[in-house]
Amino acid sequence: MRKWRGNPWAVLVTLSLGFFMTLLDLTIVNIAIPDMMSGLGGSLDQMLWVVSGYALALSVLIITASRLGDLRGPRTLFAAGLAVFTLASIACGLAPTATALITARVVQGLGAALLTPQTMTVIVAVFPAERRGTAMGIWGMVAGLATLSGPTLGGVLVSAVGWRWIFLVNVPVGVAAFVLTFLVVPDIRPSRTHRLDLTGVLLSAAALFSLAFGLQEGEKYQWGPGIWLLLGVSGALGAGFVRHQQRRQDREPLVPFALFKDRNFTAMTALVGLVSVAMLGLVLPFNLYLQSVLHLSAVKAGLVLAPSSLVSMTVGPFAGRLADRIGGKYVLLTGLVCYAAGILAITLIAAPGSVWYAFVPATLVTGLGVGCIIAPMSTEAMRHIPPQLAGAASGVNNTVRQIGSVVGAAAAGALLQGRLAAELATGKTYAAAFTATLHTTALLPLTVLAVGAVACVMLRSRAARPEAAAGVGAPAGAGRPAVGR
Repeated sequence: MRKWRGNPWAVLVTLSLGFFMTLLDLTIVNIAIPDMMSGLGGSLDQMLWVVSGYALALSVLIITASRLGDLRGPRTLFAAGLAVFTLASIACGLAPTATALITARVVQGLGAALLTPQTMTVIVAVFPAERRGTAMGIWGMVAGLATLSGPTLGGVLVSAVGWRWIFLVNVPVGVAAFVLTFLVVPDIRPSRTHRLDLTGVLLSAAALFSLAFGLQEGEKYQWGPGIWLLLGVSGALGAGFVRHQQRRQDREPLVPFALFKDRNFTAMTALVGLVSVAMLGLVLPFNLYLQSVLHLSAVKAGLVLAPSSLVSMTVGPFAGRLADRIGGKYVLLTGLVCYAAGILAITLIAAPGSVWYAFVPATLVTGLGVGCIIAPMSTEAMRHIPPQLAGAASGVNNTVRQIGSVVGAAAAGALLQGRLAAELATGKTYAAAFTATLHTTALLPLTVLAVGAVACVMLRSRAARPEAAAGVGAPAGAGRPAVGR
């Protein structure tokens, strides 16, 4: 293994193994909810917390974990995250009660938060800028494959060996990634001692928790006064966090404002949240349509979406390489147009009596769109970020990604429920009412993608060296990272 130590591609494979597991576990659990309810004797509300508890811990802790990576080294935090995630997966697979499963899922989310931001930090450190797009293409391919293959893989595992194996399947992958981490990933260390902004950690965690919890539970509590109060508290805490960070910009802040001097980073961070909203805005209603209107099994519904993940997986590395050569703006715009065209095609094809294979061409187009979006989006966000700010940049980027997913799920769920009730009230059959609802909910991802296209237009061209490359620097006292083996 000595010849692979520090090899960028071996490092990328190792990072991808851990990253794949964390994203897979965001979607793989949904399909097992009925089996977990019967196996553990739990309520539907408890099973929904099995899903949301993981996402909540992941969303809240990413910024803090990214800063810890800057302090202790990203390899250390990546390995710690793998260990926590793998042990928590064992606890999930062996959980005797619903409460024990929820607790283990929260711990699993903690492990995912520890390792996720370190992946982007290490990629920035080991790949030169001219090859970073290809690396991010593979990274994006892994992200798309994990997100879209969750329902399919989950359905196969639940049907073949039982719901506990959707968690236990992580164990051999986690062990392999943990061993490889110390064999091939370089130990990137800061050249000087850093301090952790504890006040910033507490304020950010409280603000993100209030926001994520309020959005996830809003529909359950019918968007009552308590939910709006919680969202208001989140806004107040967020404002306090920004003010606190403003006062600490010369003393190692949790979020260096210098990051946002780079127009590309700012635009792509906005885009990553918008794309997350758009993906949930399509997948959630469409998946329910396939199962409740066309009466496909969970496995078959997942297989209808499989072509999208396969195309995305194939296109991603090429899109990243193209972004290296010509810049990401036009690749991203192409991807957004393709994704929007695929959504529009799905909407036009959807009818109470549609056949499943009629959707395959449309899902292929959405896969092409995702493949052209994920890699260039990450590449352009990190292209001009200096290594000493990579951890903070990755934390902000991944936090916005997760919050976008929470917002997308909440918005799509609320819109879906409200429109379906209105359509049923007109006397339509369930199939006709849901199909009409699907046509309406498609406006959400289409609108979000249009806003995302505006963000892409803001990107600086590949040839023009932005002032941000020179102006975005480390906060006072920060040093260049040192790489050890």
